[in-house]
Amino acid sequence: MTTESAPRARRSTARRPTSATSKGKPRKVPTTASSTPPSADQGRDSKRDSAAAPDRGMGADNADVAAPLDSLLVDAVFGPLRRFNPGMSGVRMAARLATRPRTVARRAGRTAGELAKVAIGFSSVAPSPKDRRFTEPAWTDNPWLRRVLQYYLVTGQSTKDLVTDAGLGWRDRERLAFVAENLVEALSPSNNPVLNPAALKAALDTGGRNYARGASNFVRDMAVKPRVPSMVDTTAFNVGQDLAVTPGAVVLRTEVFELIQYTPTTQTVHSAPMLLVPPTINKYYVADLAPGRSMVEHFVASGQQVFLMSWRNPSRKHASWGMDTYVQSVLDAMAAVEDIAETDKTVLFGLCAGGIISALTLGHLVHIGEEHRLAGFSVGVTLLDQARAGLLSSVTSPDLVKAAAAKSRADGYLDGRSLAAVFAWLRPGDLVWNYWVNNYLLGKSPPAFDVLYWNADTTRMAADLHADFLELSSANSLATPGAATALGSPVDLSAVTVDSYVVAGIADHICPWVSCYRTVHLLGGHSRFVLSTSGHIAALVNPPGNPKASYRVSERTPADPQDFLTSVTPTQGSWWTDFVQWLAEHSGVDKPAPATLGSSTHEVIGAAPGTYVFAT
Repeated sequence: MTTESAPRARRSTARRPTSATSKGKPRKVPTTASSTPPSADQGRDSKRDSAAAPDRGMGADNADVAAPLDSLLVDAVFGPLRRFNPGMSGVRMAARLATRPRTVARRAGRTAGELAKVAIGFSSVAPSPKDRRFTEPAWTDNPWLRRVLQYYLVTGQSTKDLVTDAGLGWRDRERLAFVAENLVEALSPSNNPVLNPAALKAALDTGGRNYARGASNFVRDMAVKPRVPSMVDTTAFNVGQDLAVTPGAVVLRTEVFELIQYTPTTQTVHSAPMLLVPPTINKYYVADLAPGRSMVEHFVASGQQVFLMSWRNPSRKHASWGMDTYVQSVLDAMAAVEDIAETDKTVLFGLCAGGIISALTLGHLVHIGEEHRLAGFSVGVTLLDQARAGLLSSVTSPDLVKAAAAKSRADGYLDGRSLAAVFAWLRPGDLVWNYWVNNYLLGKSPPAFDVLYWNADTTRMAADLHADFLELSSANSLATPGAATALGSPVDLSAVTVDSYVVAGIADHICPWVSCYRTVHLLGGHSRFVLSTSGHIAALVNPPGNPKASYRVSERTPADPQDFLTSVTPTQGSWWTDFVQWLAEHSGVDKPAPATLGSSTHEVIGAAPGTYVFAT
């Protein structure tokens, strides 16, 4: 079934609570792009310390802070490197240090003393055993390289300590800590082609061909966006052959999405199906990676009826697709699922940005009295509450948000490759400099890894959806009942009564778990919270059989996330097993599996993975 045009519903808005200054009027976004992004310091100096300090209670496995969605989407427009400019924060740091001469003198004295020990070979400074940059024996066995490394470690730590010594407010501290951390990462001797012992050994072994291959790799990577070192061998996989191969069929195609129904592999299935809403930033097959690592495959094998939305990759002509377009699409998909599965209830499962769209859909259904259509609600690595978000809050301002929305409107879309660069620079040690050494110094090809292949297979975001996400997240509207709307309905997540299942990753640098944890207190009804191992995507793609995998799960969700962390014992294995049990409890009685896919009103259009997943 194909429709000729996208639904033109009213756009979602994020409504700020009425105040003396706003008088309840929605914030307007300019429609012309500025060539120069405004500074995050503009209009904010007098208020820079009034907001709540960032929530750093992220557990022992994660030292990152949250990346609120508006900051990510701003950086995707203007580039993440804008955050390397200290701006007025640097001026304030210099002024504060000037008023603390004794503190600066003590720091300088300690640093000078340690550097003297380095020079004469008496220093005991050493990198962390977990620091993979310096595992080559030459870093400790060669006296000259050992001194280079120790000099780097001492000066790097002193540089970061100076930020603490200045006693700045949290916004300035977060901003300058980021600059200092990235400067220290960039200046690591392991990144230097004439200092890295592994690169020097490779040059001797290959007659310098590693540097020649590295130069070729560098030119290739810098010629196209996102202009960061390649993280994956993109020739190693083919969608539909190696990835996204779970059998199924497209049973609905609209201008916005294709709906895939997967072929049951069990004799009986649960009566209430699952509708999976993937992110709008990358393609859907993060939920259907290689066999044995596919969530869809695993859920189908458990007896779950699985339907999945595959978003179309928008172009300039789709600039008007806003949040309401996507919420309406979820409702259209739900209606098709209900018809095909002959049911009046569906489990809605949203991933990342798809979870935000799903939450808005849930709020709309509650408002119009149709929440009964949901048998359960689940979100994975989804940030609904953007408060207390650390670094990126400290470098984003309302003016930047407006300018970013205006620029994407002028272009018609946000290029997903730009967002890929933002994600890379959030963890430069792992996602930039690690591949800098591998690709350019050692002259190797990046590894073949399905998750990284998916990560590199980016999509665009329609301009109006980009603006709506910016508005929603900058106002943190979902955290305030009625502040956001979907299809004209005020969204009040506290009025939800359906049971929910919330998944987060303990090492997630994009949607940190303490921020995801607050979702269980936004939603009414009964919530089950699961804290998986690993980071943003690895927390989701966590199939059974991994001996290192574990998760914490509880239906007791205290207000303080640290209470959850300390009171819940880790369970070995994958959260997929727990989720399958939760689905079975919420998906009704079993019935014979359907012999064919689709229905008389939603006939099979083609085989999975469909056509939209191949669009570039």
